[in-house]
Amino acid sequence: MQSHTVIYPGTFDPITNGHIDLTERAARLFGKVIVAIAHSEKKVPLFTLEQRIELCEQSLSHLDNIEVLGFSNLLIDFAKSRGSRCVLRGLRAVADFEYEFQLANMNRAMYPEFESVFLTPSEHLSYISSSLVREIAALGGDITPFVPQPVAEALSLKYG
Repeated sequence: MQSHTVIYPGTFDPITNGHIDLTERAARLFGKVIVAIAHSEKKVPLFTLEQRIELCEQSLSHLDNIEVLGFSNLLIDFAKSRGSRCVLRGLRAVADFEYEFQLANMNRAMYPEFESVFLTPSEHLSYISSSLVREIAALGGDITPFVPQPVAEALSLKYG
């Protein structure tokens, strides 16, 4: 098997235990995983790009074949610049599939050699989303079961 690089893109605002689960599983399947954090001003992230990169690096430091990078261009252009022809996308529910299917086909239309690989999170993590975690934290709820310790601390500082 060739040692391929897969790009795992997202806003990771913040990274959750579900994201970590997918990254760990991808790290076993691919030679290298690039966690690509989208600048994404359109979504108005809670954390800056630099903070999201730092939280991901801290949360994924136990993996030796990952790299965390920010990007603000088209995903396919970012992938080409990193020597990758493969993207990892997570599917939490059937509702995610339609959008992800459309995105995969659009990416392939622009870059025919580009492949999308879909993984589902472990069942006990499938309901976790960054937006729900932010909402729970903003309302003073306990988010520690859903995020790694560095993220819990960062959210505590934001909403303290």
